[in-house]
Amino acid sequence: MKRILITGASGMVGEHLTAALTKKGYIVHALVRKPQRDSEQVKYFTWNVEEGIIDKTCIEEVDAIVHLAGENIGKRPWSKNVRTKILKSRTDSIGLIYKLLSTGNHQVKQVVSASGTGYYGNKRDELLSEDRVPADDFLGQTCFAWEMAVAKGRSLGLRTVSLRCGVVFAKEGGALSKIAAPIKLGLGATLGSGKQYIPWIHIQDAVNMYIYALEHPGLQGVYNMVAPEPVTNKQLNQQIAKILGKPLWLPPVPAFVLKSIMGKMSELLLDSAKVSPDKILNAGFRFTYPTIETALKHIFEREKRNE
Repeated sequence: MKRILITGASGMVGEHLTAALTKKGYIVHALVRKPQRDSEQVKYFTWNVEEGIIDKTCIEEVDAIVHLAGENIGKRPWSKNVRTKILKSRTDSIGLIYKLLSTGNHQVKQVVSASGTGYYGNKRDELLSEDRVPADDFLGQTCFAWEMAVAKGRSLGLRTVSLRCGVVFAKEGGALSKIAAPIKLGLGATLGSGKQYIPWIHIQDAVNMYIYALEHPGLQGVYNMVAPEPVTNKQLNQQIAKILGKPLWLPPVPAFVLKSIMGKMSELLLDSAKVSPDKILNAGFRFTYPTIETALKHIFEREKRNE
C-alpha cells in the first residue's frame, strides 16, 4: 500500500484527491497548518512555511508527493505584499520539503505539482502547448517560478511533473458557483467581449489526472490540465443558462468596468488562453467529461432534480 504526502490537502482539489486516493487504498499524509485528528487512511502533519517549520515525520514511508499548496490568487487584490505571498506560498513550500528530503532518509521517488494556465497570459485565440515561453506578467512569472522550484527535485533524483491547471469546475466551491450565481437569478451577463477563452476542467478529470501522473512513471515535465473542448466566456454563460433554463439577456459588462473594480485581478476574467491538452492525451490519459455540456450537466444535475 503506497503513501502519498499532499500539501494543500484542505483545498477543493486536495479534498477530492484525498478522497479518491483513500478509496483506491492509498494512505494519505496531509500537511496542514493546524493539528487535526487522524483517520484510518489520512494522517495529519503540521507545518509553517513562513517560519520554515515542518514535521519531519511527514515523509516516513511516503512514496510520492502531490504539491497543491498555494495562496488563493482570487481572494484579495494583488498588492505588492499579496503578490509576494502568492509566489512564496508556492515556491517556498516545495523548497521546505526538498530541504527535508535532502537531509533525511526517505523513499520518495516522485513529485506531482499543480501549476496554472495563467502561465500563458492573454493569447487570444492562439492554441497553446506546453513549449511556449511564460507570459511576462505576474501570473506568467509566478507559474514559471513555481514550476522551476518543483523541477529542482530532479537534482534529488526525483521524477517531477507539473500540471498547468485551468479553472476547475465542481458542484461546490470554486469559480463555477460564482459564475453561475447571477445566471441562476436571471442576471447573467457576458464579461468583456465574451470572446476570451477560459481553460477549464471538471474536478473529476483533474483528480484523475493527478492520480494518472502518480501511477505512470513515464510522465515527466509539464502537462496542460484542461479539457479538450475550448470554450469562450460567452459560450460558457450560454451553456450554463441553457442547462439551468434561465434567460441570458443583460448586456455585456465592459472590460473597463471590471478593470476599475478589480484592477490587475481583472486579468483572471478577461485574459484569453486557448490551451491544448494534446500532450496528456498522447500520454494515454482519457477524460470523463471532455465537453462543456457533459461537464455542466453532471455538475448541475442536482439543481435540475430539485426543480
